[in-house]
Amino acid sequence: MHSMSSSSMAPCTMIMASVAAVLVVLSSAAAAGLDMDFYSSTCPRVEAIVKEEMTEILKVSPTLAGPLLRLHFHDCFVRGCDGSVLLDSTPSSTSEKDATPNLTLRGFGSVQRVKDKLEQACPGTVSCADVLALMARDAVVLANGPSWPVALGRRDGRVSISNETNQLPPPTANFTRLVQMFAAKGLSVKDLVVLSGGHTLGTAHCNLFSDRLYNFTGANNLADVDPALDATYLARLRSRCRSLADNTTLNEMDPGSFLSFDASYYRLVAKRRGLFHSDAALLTDPATRAYVQRQATGLFAAEFFRDFADSMVKMSTIDVLTGAQGEIRNKCYLVN
Repeated sequence: MHSMSSSSMAPCTMIMASVAAVLVVLSSAAAAGLDMDFYSSTCPRVEAIVKEEMTEILKVSPTLAGPLLRLHFHDCFVRGCDGSVLLDSTPSSTSEKDATPNLTLRGFGSVQRVKDKLEQACPGTVSCADVLALMARDAVVLANGPSWPVALGRRDGRVSISNETNQLPPPTANFTRLVQMFAAKGLSVKDLVVLSGGHTLGTAHCNLFSDRLYNFTGANNLADVDPALDATYLARLRSRCRSLADNTTLNEMDPGSFLSFDASYYRLVAKRRGLFHSDAALLTDPATRAYVQRQATGLFAAEFFRDFADSMVKMSTIDVLTGAQGEIRNKCYLVN
């Protein structure tokens, strides 16, 4: 089912995606005040160091590719891509990290590991926000996905507030709400359907979708299921997620290929086998449904790779801090 996706076409696809993304990155980066050569004199090996560490991290823990991509997404949607998701709570303030939508985030230790390596090479130079943007890109590349140029020069924020995570699109959102939440960040309907394809990587806890299995309208009985979910798949999910309260069991979001970046997520969504409401919601709009169905054929994965690269470039420049704003944190989990 997945034989054609990664290995055979990755190199040429990556080149095409890179060429296309360069054009997007130049305009997005210039608008955001970022620069492809930002560290060329202060930390010339920054990308090589991140890539070396990421290669080692994913060799030992391949399941971290999805979570590291997700960390960047969750960072950018709250206060822009400023590393605020990485900050620990303080006695006086609960941070984003400890808010409900972020309790399942993983990979914080890996971010600090990469940051420590960069501190050895170039002390006080590379921001945690830039580290996260580079790690997300390398996570996708190392999972056989597309590459894209990451413009650099983000600064780290000094504020992280738990209730601001209400800006994160929840897995329970319907199409209208998803579009509004993406638009608030300058992202289009196309970006929404393309970035949802990131669900090809990683796992999700049962409690993020179990209402679709047991308590869809609030009647809380075995017949109260989401009609938008394929019945066979529903039965399989119920065999894994035994109750509404199960918040420990993990499910592959793209069963059978959750460690490789490919277009098979769209095949699942087209068959009404996306895990979340937000996945199923893509079938409720003509434009996003057409994209899902086109990608579900398996014939246009190179196009999805290019689209994903473009949308990631856009996302990674949301409300960035540059110049004299923010700071360069020494430790990603603490303000200086």
